[in-house]
Amino acid sequence: MSDHDQVKKAAMNYDANRPKAENPVKVMDLTLRDGHQSLFATRGRTEDMIPVAEAMDEIGFWAVETWGGATFDTMHRFLNEDPWERIRTLKRYFKKTPFSMLLRAQNLVGYRNYADDLAEAFVERAAANGMDIFRTFDALNDYRNFETVVRMIKKTGTHFQGCICYTMTEPRMGGEVYNIDYYIGKAKALEEMGADSICVKDMAGLLAPYDAYDLIKALKGAVSVPINLHSHFTSGMSPMTHLKAIEAGVDIIDAVMTPYAYRTAHAAIEPLVMTLLGTNRDTGFDIKKMASINEVFEKEILPKYKHLLDDSKVSIIDINVLLHQTPGGMLSNLVNQLREMDALDKIDQVYKELPRVRKELGQIPLVTPTSQIVGIQTVNNVLFDDENERYKNITNQVKDLCYGLYGKTAIPIDKEVQKKALKGYSRGEEPITCRPAEVLEPELAKAKEEVKGLAADIDDEILYAIYPVTGKKFLQWKYGKEEPPKEVLARSLEDALKEEEMVRKARKGELIEKAKVPAKGDTVRTFNVYVDDEAFEVGVEDVSGTPMVAYAQPAMPMPAAAPAAQAPAPAAAPAPAAKPAAKPAPAADVSGTSLAAPMPGMIVDYEKNVGDSVAEGETVVVLEAMKMENALPAPASGTIKAINFKSGDSVAKGDVLCVIG
Repeated sequence: MSDHDQVKKAAMNYDANRPKAENPVKVMDLTLRDGHQSLFATRGRTEDMIPVAEAMDEIGFWAVETWGGATFDTMHRFLNEDPWERIRTLKRYFKKTPFSMLLRAQNLVGYRNYADDLAEAFVERAAANGMDIFRTFDALNDYRNFETVVRMIKKTGTHFQGCICYTMTEPRMGGEVYNIDYYIGKAKALEEMGADSICVKDMAGLLAPYDAYDLIKALKGAVSVPINLHSHFTSGMSPMTHLKAIEAGVDIIDAVMTPYAYRTAHAAIEPLVMTLLGTNRDTGFDIKKMASINEVFEKEILPKYKHLLDDSKVSIIDINVLLHQTPGGMLSNLVNQLREMDALDKIDQVYKELPRVRKELGQIPLVTPTSQIVGIQTVNNVLFDDENERYKNITNQVKDLCYGLYGKTAIPIDKEVQKKALKGYSRGEEPITCRPAEVLEPELAKAKEEVKGLAADIDDEILYAIYPVTGKKFLQWKYGKEEPPKEVLARSLEDALKEEEMVRKARKGELIEKAKVPAKGDTVRTFNVYVDDEAFEVGVEDVSGTPMVAYAQPAMPMPAAAPAAQAPAPAAAPAPAAKPAAKPAPAADVSGTSLAAPMPGMIVDYEKNVGDSVAEGETVVVLEAMKMENALPAPASGTIKAINFKSGDSVAKGDVLCVIG
């Protein structure tokens, strides 16, 4: 008998005699939601979850997280998938295991607080489509934002799991704000609201093992409902944190299957299973079944997504997260945003500015959407502020936060920042103190009217109400009104493997054909060729009427181009290759002051039309960058002479959005 067979036989004999644990740790599997959200930008498709669904249903998880968070946004925007259909589809394969979703309280699955009527409809439809557990959190831990959704969760008879977003102001838990008493107070408030369980949501992996022991012990002594620990791996501490939490009596642990583990995701389930084997907290899971599921993930599913993974990192942990506290998904977004703006060299300035902005905005926890609110405002400060003025470009969401539309912050917002943000704010310059949704007008009826004739049911209407711009675009794809672009269509495993092989060969130089350079003749003529801000000297020889480039070398550098806002408008649209979305070309005789995109993003709306008068500093267009809205002001007074894009179009940094004459 081979060594492998002996090991396999020993494992089978052990499983046959394996005692049932007195108090088994329950496990929530996050692979199908937070796993791929953390590692490859929530791009996991439903078709790639089906092959493992039935096998995962047999493991014995307390629940599987399948929905919520960024899935709703990403599915309709980037994958051309109906978010509601994912729940219904996966329910056909998971017969025993409850489904869990991440609900952003009154934010639902968006980035602002929505009106009560829309919140009620969303929860009711999520439950009707098959959701069993509503993991509910508020980015500010302001439980007034729970009232409407919790009432509906209770009405549907589903499980209400209340979250406490874990954050710190000190290197370890403690200090004047986020200490043991703070978390105990939040837990008691959740229990009074009727929470069926309570989750400590450590979104950035900040919870240290011994702090976890103290925190879980305190919570178990303060409330009677089960405690669930959710701790990302980012800092590398979470496996140790899990173990200390288990020693302290935690009831449920969040983890992912091994192929989706570590980095900015979560610790793997399988090592935890083996660690607890034979103890009174043994999960009871069959490690062989889990290994077979992992094989499907590794061979049939993950190769399709390798192009989305960041393979530039050597280390799988990021110890800097303990300093800037930015969740992994948000961190990668910040890096990508800076890269697209040719400003990646300023990342250290962003790290330095981020804690300052966070404190000025009320020392808020960094979790969606507040991580985006703080992160994007930090980038704006680094890129656009100068020695004379800070907060020169304030996002609409920061204005909403300062007004009170997200709720009450842990400490008061800096008075000067708040005053500047609310100057000219459409709702008023005095912040509110009531429950945010009390000042919001009903939204669902208006959305139904706007999408009449396109939406087929209430689920379509809710999708549009939460995401008007991208939601409408998806519904047009869904019902054949527009052809979806190639980039939102699924990749086959065959195509992914071919691409991977091409990359492998390219790295080895196997795809490069060495061009044979002919001898230079007597008729070679020299030209300067200008590409963007660079110039090249090339030699061209006419051979049988066909010009041939014989050599190329850099010429003298060109002077820097003038800023786009000061340059006259172009006579034609930029080359399509630089733009994901087509746009009309401005008229040839259009001249004036250009308003250029200060960053890459998506056009939400133009607040002015061609022919409208505009005053310098007045908002002309709203640009969404990383889910945050930037109101771009007119660089000069005058009349709108040309608009080059429309709502829903993607733009690059420097694209001319409009011309003022």
